[in-house]
Amino acid sequence: MNIREYFDSPQYRYHRQYEAVRAFVYEKKSASDVAKKFGYTKATIYSLARDFRKRLDNNELDCYLFAQPNPGRNPKQNTEKLRDKIIALRKQYLSVDDIKEHLDGQGEKASETYIYQTIRSAGFARLPKRSKLAKKDIQSTIKFEAPKTEQLNGDPESFSSSNVGVLSFLPLIKSYGIDQLISQSKYPETKTLPRINSILSFVALKLSNIKRYTKDDLWCMDRGLGLFAGLNVLPKASWFTSYSDRITREANVDFLRKLHKLWADHGLLSDTVNLDFTTVPYWGDDAHLENNWSGKRHHALSSILAAIAQDPDSGIITYSDADVKHETESDTVIEFLDFYKVNGNDLKYLVFDSKFTTYQNLKKLDDNGVKFVTIRRRGAKIVAELDSLPNSAWKKVCVIAGDGKKRSVKVFEQKVSLRDYEGEVRQIAITGHGKIKPALIITNDFDLSREEIVRKYARRWIVEKSISEQAHFFHLNRISSSMVIKVDFDLTMTILAYNLYRLLALELPRYSKQTAEKLYEKFIRNSGKVQIAETEITVLMKKKRHLPAILHAMKPLTPCKIDWLDKAIKIGAATHC
Repeated sequence: MNIREYFDSPQYRYHRQYEAVRAFVYEKKSASDVAKKFGYTKATIYSLARDFRKRLDNNELDCYLFAQPNPGRNPKQNTEKLRDKIIALRKQYLSVDDIKEHLDGQGEKASETYIYQTIRSAGFARLPKRSKLAKKDIQSTIKFEAPKTEQLNGDPESFSSSNVGVLSFLPLIKSYGIDQLISQSKYPETKTLPRINSILSFVALKLSNIKRYTKDDLWCMDRGLGLFAGLNVLPKASWFTSYSDRITREANVDFLRKLHKLWADHGLLSDTVNLDFTTVPYWGDDAHLENNWSGKRHHALSSILAAIAQDPDSGIITYSDADVKHETESDTVIEFLDFYKVNGNDLKYLVFDSKFTTYQNLKKLDDNGVKFVTIRRRGAKIVAELDSLPNSAWKKVCVIAGDGKKRSVKVFEQKVSLRDYEGEVRQIAITGHGKIKPALIITNDFDLSREEIVRKYARRWIVEKSISEQAHFFHLNRISSSMVIKVDFDLTMTILAYNLYRLLALELPRYSKQTAEKLYEKFIRNSGKVQIAETEITVLMKKKRHLPAILHAMKPLTPCKIDWLDKAIKIGAATHC
């Protein structure tokens, strides 16, 4: 080898890194060209340049450039320290997989075999079989010192994670272009954490059923959740709080509009939208919050009232607003109409309950060419008139309810006038469904059959079901802040996570009606290994009953290039557990 070949094709690790940084910083070559020449990725080139500058500022460059790799096992004292750490973790009743995940999070390299042998040689017995709840209780009492959050440098490595199933959402985010919308949004970013990494950090916790961010839990150590956001590990709980403080309502609305257009472009929105309110409770003592009725707890409590709009066919949630006040509550439907018009989509039907808006606003909807289907409040006089009708006046019809089952009900149809509403509306009284009093559906659509009108309102239970699901699985009722804008941002992230589960359900036709919680338990809650190579990331999930179904769903979507990771991702099954 002559001297020119020595500099053109460096053989040693630190020499190669030096030549790559010199070509990028000093010779002003592009990151792509340098990465191609020296066998790195673009992300690695940026990371090398960053580390080079940091060492230069700290006067550590000389010892770094002339350091020589020391192959072989670590010194004995490091092995002893690692052994002590493994034994300390076992004393806290952590399994081999949990210990491996914790060590990977701290940058300690130890195989499952080494951990098992260390535990066995120390005389520990095998842990008894424990329920998921028991494991969570144990993990919640353990305090870890998580490493500093940084962007992944792209270097080849492998690690274990108890949340590798969450990585199944990466191909969906890429194929629908959600990552581009996040990058184009108005959400804040910093020099260390770009916008895409910040938002995906929130989404990772939502997708993985994390209850709260108020304390650093095991998720701070999980490399799989960190990889989802393009980081080594997720930021600490305090970062999530400080980031939320910088969000504005304008940024949330802008992001929801972009998502709304995305769903429409993919044909996931129909001509009908279901609207409803949800109560987000606050368990502190703040005088600026209003009391709102909570159907789950059957009493009014200090809370934040939020509006949600959902498509009844796909289940996609298209809109939310956590800044609803009592004095403007009835105008929420008009605000949503303005939101929808900005996106230029074809809205034909709005479905909501009797307390959502006023009769005056119903007229505004009619003037805007929007058909409404809602419930009229029943007065004693109206109920008496319906009770006096002969049996021959009632018509028996068969409708398909929201759950897909057929129902036989009796209906009586007439045209009625409403106070503060110019003109007449169509009223359909329904009985024979187990209710003591008949239900009164009113609409300004005189063309649709009565069966279709009844079905449209019957399907409104979908939005109520999704609200209940968010309160339970996405822990919407555990928000600890009384700041409306923080709750509004959390609700926006919840909706994004909820819609990702809906997209996953579309890839699993036999499970398309499953809730997010069931999809998580069957497909997403899984552990495994992640292998990062120069150009590809391989996710190997452990054996599970529904694993073949998720692998089949991912097959058309992978391998695909994940831009914020600068690598392609491939999802498969582990050869052993």
